[in-house]
Amino acid sequence: MEQRPFFNFFFIPLMCCVFISCTTDANVVRNAHHYDLNNPKKLLLNDALLEISGITFYPKDSTVFAISDESGYLFKIFIRPKPIIRTWKFSKAEDFEDLELVDSTFYVLRSNGDVYALKFSPKGDTIYRRKYIFPYGNGNDFESLYYQPKDSSLILICKNCKNEDKHTTTAFSLNSQTGVYSHSVYVIQNDSIAQMIGEKSLKFRPSAAALHPLTNDLWILSSVNKMIVVANDSGRIKDLFTLNPSKYIQPEGIAFTPWGDLLISNEAGDKYGIPNLYIFKYHK
Repeated sequence: MEQRPFFNFFFIPLMCCVFISCTTDANVVRNAHHYDLNNPKKLLLNDALLEISGITFYPKDSTVFAISDESGYLFKIFIRPKPIIRTWKFSKAEDFEDLELVDSTFYVLRSNGDVYALKFSPKGDTIYRRKYIFPYGNGNDFESLYYQPKDSSLILICKNCKNEDKHTTTAFSLNSQTGVYSHSVYVIQNDSIAQMIGEKSLKFRPSAAALHPLTNDLWILSSVNKMIVVANDSGRIKDLFTLNPSKYIQPEGIAFTPWGDLLISNEAGDKYGIPNLYIFKYHK
């Protein structure tokens, strides 16, 4: 596959990887297919992104757009050893959790399930905003949003929703064409995740999600559980990768480039930490 120039200075050829779990509950060894999750290329970010909570790749100029929790700004990160970051204000400070780009519209997920649609003016200096209100009541907590092109829908995955027990995780959808929400488009069986790491049960808490552009698999990142779960488009679990907590302090964002490179963002964790962006080259 043709190498994209934007990533050339970040990567050297890597050996095939085996990812070894660093969890204390189970001594799990799994292949991290196509990525060496133990050896990221790390880009340090500035204090404006201490709580970087969602990312999406922008193919037009190979940059990364991001949002930060409790900040009403959209950030544009130019990928280089000392990144340049541009900002645009779109809202007052609220609990913003994930970000998705569809065509020329950015969709921002608020933790209560509301979604903001952001679009730049032709000159690129103004953001127009539309807000979609989550219709199924309060008491729900969302951190994951991704786009499903086959039906033009944005999928919201619960982190901790009312009427859920520890055995299931529910997904809702928002039609990007009509603005209509749908309830329970699929349900993830958490027991199948627990079984893969040798546990009897597990409360799965997704923090970000993205579709893999080459396989169409759904990759769900969980900061609390320190894992990536791979599923099909109906939420059936296919694979699982555990994450080393010493490297993944607070992973809250996940995205892919069109050619399959993986991006994961980490919040600072505390006021003394440094937020970062991990970049992983795709290997066939």
